[in-house]
This record gives sequence, structure tokens and C-alpha cells, in this order.
Amino acid sequence: MKRILIVEDIVETLRWLVEIVQSAYPAATICTANSVRTALSKLDGQIDLALIDLGLPDGSGLEILRGLNKASPSAIKVVTTVMGDDASIVSSLSAGADGYLLKETEAAVLSRPLTQLSMGLPAISPSVARRIMEHFRLTGPVASLDGRLTERETEVLTLISKGLRNAEVASALNIAETTVAGYIKIVYRKLGISSRAEAAWHANRLGLGLKPE
Repeated sequence: MKRILIVEDIVETLRWLVEIVQSAYPAATICTANSVRTALSKLDGQIDLALIDLGLPDGSGLEILRGLNKASPSAIKVVTTVMGDDASIVSSLSAGADGYLLKETEAAVLSRPLTQLSMGLPAISPSVARRIMEHFRLTGPVASLDGRLTERETEVLTLISKGLRNAEVASALNIAETTVAGYIKIVYRKLGISSRAEAAWHANRLGLGLKPE
């Protein structure tokens, strides 16, 4: 790891993360940011590893994840947050996160998965891994596009996974907003899901959600 970006708006937490990263990768150059705007301005050079908080003063860390997908596709992107709910986890992974670590973890425990990144092992807190396994246990296998979703249903899934509202999807596909709502219900039923965060996850698994414009 040559260049590492840490995005965190709380000063004490930022110092703590810098110390952990310095311990794991002493030869790396560390740059920091405390907002979405500052982080995006630092993506002009190659980033090898990024630790990204979700809740930032001027927006969501998801914006930074998406920015890194374009600026540094090979970067390892790890969300570091206190948000351990399903929606945050699924939306982060669908936005391109390679790992998800909870900041409530002790420094020594947090350092271990960061060190293992260089060996190709994902950095995921144990409690998050359990939630992901539970998610798949409840939702079942990912649907096959050929056997489950029609072309129009696939288009709707793709657009809502990118964050478009029903009205925006209706405009893009030139159909009524009520028709969009109907398609979403069908997609949810076929995939065995109940939220847009889960829809984004499945779209990403099917190669739909992160396609370039």
C-alpha cells in the first residue's frame, strides 16, 4: 500500500485511525479528509486503500465510494463507521465497498483485517459478516435474469439501484409512475426482498447497479 486515504470528520477518531493505519502500513503515505468535498478533491492520484466514514457533514461516504470506482478502480475501499444496520451495509457494498469495519472495535482487532488486506482477505467486522449471512439466508438465492426478471423489470431494477426515485424512473422509461411502482413490487417479490437497499445489492451482484453511464 503506497497511498492511503482516510475520511473521517471527528478529529479524535481520525487520529485513532491514522495510528492504526500507520501501524499496519508504516511505509505508506496517508492523506486525510473530513468531508465529501475534500475527499473527492484528493482522488486525482492513485489511491491504494481508502477508509471511508458514511456520515459526513456535507453528505454520505457513498459518494466517495462511487468517486473512487471511477478515479481508482483498483483501490481497496473499506467503510469505517458506527452504522451496523442492514441498509447501511447493503448500500455500501452495492456502492463498491470491499470491506466494512465498525469503529466500536478495539484498535488491535481493527488493525488485523487491515493488515490482511494485502493478502486478499476482506476487512469485515464479525458482526457485519453475520448480518450479511443472515441477509442471504432470509432472501434466498439471487434471481437469474433469464428465468426471473423481464427486460422491463431489469431496467427498473437497474435505475432504482442507482438511486433514482419512482418519478425519475418513469421519466427515463417513458411510463407512468404508478406503472413503475407496480414493476418495483414485482421485482421485490421475485427477488424476495423488501427495500431499495436490498435491490441495489442484488443489482450489483447481477452486474447492473455500477455500470458506467
